Parts: sequence; C-alpha cells; structure tokens
Amino acid sequence: MAGRAFRAGLPIEQHRRRLQQAVRVTLPPRGTKFTVATCGAVAGEWVAARGTAPTPFTVLYLHGGGYLSGSPVTHRAITGHLAARCGARVFAADYRLAPEHPFPAALDDAVAAYRGLLAEGVAPGDLVIAGDSAGGGLAAATALRLRELALPLPRALVLFSPWTDLTLEQLSYAPGEVMLNRPWLQDGARDYVAHGDVRDPLVSPVFAALQGLPPTLIQVGTDELLLNDSRRLFRRLQDSGVVARLEEYPRRWHVFQLHAGVLADADRALDAVARFVVAVR
Repeated sequence: MAGRAFRAGLPIEQHRRRLQQAVRVTLPPRGTKFTVATCGAVAGEWVAARGTAPTPFTVLYLHGGGYLSGSPVTHRAITGHLAARCGARVFAADYRLAPEHPFPAALDDAVAAYRGLLAEGVAPGDLVIAGDSAGGGLAAATALRLRELALPLPRALVLFSPWTDLTLEQLSYAPGEVMLNRPWLQDGARDYVAHGDVRDPLVSPVFAALQGLPPTLIQVGTDELLLNDSRRLFRRLQDSGVVARLEEYPRRWHVFQLHAGVLADADRALDAVARFVVAVR
C-alpha cells in the first residue's frame, strides 16, 4: 500500500475510499471463506480457511485504519492468513469508527464482541485478541478493559505495529516510512479522542498499569513512525511482569503483514504468530 492513502485533511469518506482502493493489491489466501455475521451484537465477519487442520483457537481481530477507516473487508489478507496459519476461526469486528463514533465506541464494541464469543461457549484459554495499528492499540485497551470488568482474559494478545500513544510525543525518526505521517495521525487522534483525555490508558495503553495482561506478541517494522510505540509498550510489559515478545523486521513498513502471500517477511511473521499462540501457557 502507498502512503498516498493516508493523507491528512481529506473528507472522511474520501479517505475511507482510498484505503479500500489501496488494499486491493493484498491477497487473502485462496479457499478462505468470509461470512457476514454478528457477535455480541457487533457486526463483522467470520473467517475460516478451508483445507487447514483445525485447532481450538478463536481470534478476535480488530482492524487498523487510524480509528477513522478500515473494515473486516480491508484486512482480509491478514485475517485470512491468520485463519490458515493458526487453524483458527477468526471473528473480524466491524467496530464503530470516528469521527461519527469517538472513544469509547470502538472499545465498547470490542468488549461486546469478546463477551459474545464467551457467550457462544468459546473458552478464554482458546481466545486470542489481535489487531494492527489502531486496532493493535485497541486490542491492548480491550484487554485492559476486560481486566477492569473482572472478565476472564484471553490466552494471548497479538499486536501488529500497534498505535499505543496517541499523544504522538515519541514518534520514531523513520525516513523509510511509506505509510504514515504525523498530520494524518494527528487527525486520527483528534477525531477518536474528541473531548476525552489523550493520555487515558484506554486510549493510549502505553500509559496503563499493565500487570496481569496475557502473554503478548508485538511485531513491527523498523521503517515506521510507530516503532517507538512498540518498543515502549514491550518494555512496559516486561517491567510489569507480563510475558512479552517483540519482533522487529528490518526495512519493513507499517503493517507489512498485509502482504502475506506475496512478501516473505509477512509470511514469516504470521508463521511466528501461529507458533506463539500454540506455545503460550
């Protein structure tokens, strides 16, 4: 995908169309079935890979798009390959977007979808919450909210290039960044937070008390503005006693996993996710 899709100041509908156009170059695996559904009264779609040995795992996937754009359809290249490599059912939540629905609408939807999976009989020990970019930050925030509600936590978190600090105070120096830019991130943060506090831990999880969160895998490219978000969250998790793993992929861009099936590093990254999900206890 080209950085042209992420430009500040565009009308929101134009921005959403640009993202839809940009992801057309990504490739879900052949034979993957996408079924429109709801879970916990949250719209989304079930993703299942045909011809893959099933496992007991279910993944709740939260897509990226700066909290302003994206959908289960735009991220099928990730959800499809996750389903195939993990042998898992994946529910990709179509959570509400800003600016029409600012914080905490997306978080409320993510928690509702998780509750819906529990209500369907999915065991927490078989559940993984995953997400990319804004969806990665939302995945971490969802785990924090579940902890607040004294709900059983998932087996693991998997975060691709998570946006964990909406203050933007410690963006990386990334001359190789081809996806993101500060003005676009500023637009997303402003519209998502609205009149709230950008340092709220459920908005910017890097400021949260992280004790007791499930094992967490973070993957990030070294050529992206949000590299420091991943590194800082990883250090905070370690300092909080959480089992955490950080995988940095040299010269890779923001959410390069979208190019699974085409890019070798994306394939390796998602294979690493499958190994992590199986190995965590």
